[in-house]
Amino acid sequence: MGRLLLLFIVVPVVELALLIEVGQRVGVLATVGLIMGTGIVGASLARQQGLSTLARLQRDLNDGQLPAEPIVDGVLILVAAAILITPGVLTELVGSLCLIPAVRQLLKRYLKRRFAYALQKGSIGVFAGFQGMVDSLRRPPMKNVTRRRPNDPDSER
Repeated sequence: MGRLLLLFIVVPVVELALLIEVGQRVGVLATVGLIMGTGIVGASLARQQGLSTLARLQRDLNDGQLPAEPIVDGVLILVAAAILITPGVLTELVGSLCLIPAVRQLLKRYLKRRFAYALQKGSIGVFAGFQGMVDSLRRPPMKNVTRRRPNDPDSER
């Protein structure tokens, strides 16, 4: 509950206060220009970083390697892009930082330690099998899946 409270109440209030302060210091048009400029630059960086990560993912898959690093990078880039969509000074800064590879590397190390700790503590678990997926692949494909309409003469019976 505490983290959600922080995310949905405190962050927007801080963003609003920062926007008002920046607007008073540099002017409304400059503030709007700053937000739009960082959004455009951030979107461009997210696109470039995302395509680069996608190429790494495909290369790892073609080499038969587990693509864990590119997947985590892709998720962090996606989160950064989503944050950059939100107008504000603080969110633009956080989103832009997530697009810098060195910062992402530090973030990945931190997340890896948190994940290992949670596994060790027993607060999360990992299932190594994909039995449900394998079973669904063995099932024969469904034949006619279109729904029949009762009063439609073109509908097959």
